[in-house]
Formats: sequence, structure tokens, C-alpha cells
Amino acid sequence: MPLGNRLKELRAAKGLNQQGLGSLVGASRQTISLIERGDYNPTIKLCVEICKALGKTLDELFWEP
Repeated sequence: MPLGNRLKELRAAKGLNQQGLGSLVGASRQTISLIERGDYNPTIKLCVEICKALGKTLDELFWEP
């Protein structure tokens, strides 16, 4: 499963919209949308912030079990 689809699923499971997640991690709604669509590769710093906000590890967000 591509990262974008995984991010959207995990974000929705936390009850967050793109704007809400963006606010938590210091990114715009547009950036979150681009990541979810697979049109933007986030920095490692942003990846770590997203993981913290979603309560997931990098492995859980970026690699399938």
C-alpha cells in the first residue's frame, strides 16, 4: 500500500481531517493532501511529527507488516 493511502487511513482512524493533522505537525492542509496523493515526499522531520501525531512508529506508517 502506498504511503499516501496509509496516511489517509490512519489519519481518518484518529478522527482528523487534513487541516487538523497539518495543524498538529506544522504543515498546511495542502501538504498533507499532496503526501496522501503521493505527489510529495515529506522530510524525515515531518514524517516523525506525523508519526507522533498519529501515535505510530515510522515502521507502522511507512512499511506494511
